[in-house]
Amino acid sequence: MKKVLIITYYWPPSGGAGVQRSLKFVKYLPAFGIEPIVITVDANQATYPIVDETLEKEIDPSIRVIRTRSFEPLKILSALKGKDNIPHGGFANTNKESITQKTLRFVRGNFFIPDARRGWVRFAVKAASELIEKEKIDTVFVSSPPHSSQLIGMELKEKYKVRWIADMRDPWTDIYYYKDLLQTKFAASRDAVYERQVLEGADEVISVSEPINEMFLSKSAKLKREKFHIIPNGYDSDDFINAGKSQLDFFQVTYVGTMADIYRPAILFEAFQRLIKEFSVEKNDIRLTMVGSSASAIKQIMEASGVDKIAEFVPHVDHSAAIEYMQKADVLLLVIPDVENSEGILTGKLFEYLGTGKPIVGLGPKGGKASAIIEECEAGKLFERSKSEELYLYLKELYLMKKDGKLFKNKIEAVENYSRKNLTSKLASLMKS
Repeated sequence: MKKVLIITYYWPPSGGAGVQRSLKFVKYLPAFGIEPIVITVDANQATYPIVDETLEKEIDPSIRVIRTRSFEPLKILSALKGKDNIPHGGFANTNKESITQKTLRFVRGNFFIPDARRGWVRFAVKAASELIEKEKIDTVFVSSPPHSSQLIGMELKEKYKVRWIADMRDPWTDIYYYKDLLQTKFAASRDAVYERQVLEGADEVISVSEPINEMFLSKSAKLKREKFHIIPNGYDSDDFINAGKSQLDFFQVTYVGTMADIYRPAILFEAFQRLIKEFSVEKNDIRLTMVGSSASAIKQIMEASGVDKIAEFVPHVDHSAAIEYMQKADVLLLVIPDVENSEGILTGKLFEYLGTGKPIVGLGPKGGKASAIIEECEAGKLFERSKSEELYLYLKELYLMKKDGKLFKNKIEAVENYSRKNLTSKLASLMKS
């Protein structure tokens, strides 16, 4: 097998969406003739926003995982301010207007460039160098964010002339919460230089959608389109063995993931309010479950619309439990943040929703990639925030379908294009080319 170094900060026991991509690539790469060797951070020294120890069960014992030391300033801030006060996930877990949070974001944006995990770089470079020299490895795959991880690839490329594949799950200086970092012009300029150096220096760049590719291509006239590739996130069919028809006797709608004020979900809750009024919540046959981190502003919107009467808030759960919540639902909610460049946002959650076969309804740009994939898979509908009446009528249609026992399933042939195994075959081909 061809040996490839997989360099990723987020690795079990880290939880959340970011860890899934590397974990599933590593799971399936051996089936395509690639031996992945993982370099990651020592979990005891890492700063993970979310921990999910159940994911460690998914790592085949035959996979070599090298864990390194790291210098993590966020651990110091966490000790001083408490973990819950350290911003993460687009700052959905914090009150962005508080003086403490503004100070923390200013420190993060101006003193930790590209990001606060940069202290891992030198340790990862040392571990990777030893493996490259000892085992003559010529290909390095680096997954980010944190985008500071790509500096590892840059250094290894310069030192050993290895082939460096930069897998960039999210935009860098175009990420939707970038302005919230409160950067000075100097800090923003320095960050942009790092981004440009990575994009120019990597042999191949992978992103999850065409719009994100276009963002990256706009950063330098030196960039050649042929080295940019798209491998979206996906779902692992092994996680959905028990997927099937809901056995609940009420209409269960579920949202899984982060929900912050920039998601602007108000018309979604207004549609629920109308549904409750028309069909009477007293029957207790309409229920909404929010699994994950929901900002206080979202809860206030729900209270104002009266939707809190049917709502259940579940704090963050491990991945297997999140899948279970999805599978028990009748309908799954997807909300794309209402931000600039939202057309390219493709969350891993979308593909896991597809894996359940359940109808998807939600908010997002009509011309966006999420909407296009949902239409391709005949899996439901996304509505722009100006389409409140259409949204309500569709939600009502799904409610009545449930009553009649006629809720549809998506187009499984199209969905299979996004299976983790099929997507990994594309990565393996790139690694071998």
